Amino acid sequence: MMGIALPLILFYLLDLQTFSQLFTISAVSFLGWGVSDFLATILGRPRLQNRSPGGALREDWERRQKE
Repeated sequence: MMGIALPLILFYLLDLQTFSQLFTISAVSFLGWGVSDFLATILGRPRLQNRSPGGALREDWERRQKE
């Protein structure tokens, strides 16, 4: 539903005119959801639970410098 509704609502609210603009909004929203799903998958891994992304990156960086 949101994959169809959101681009149409944005197309209407931004007063766009062409189908290429609609397809661009659809592609960008699809890409944004894909990236956010990918990041959610990474942050959902057990080694990253109860840690902030910045803290996880800092700890990984320190661990790699020791190797």
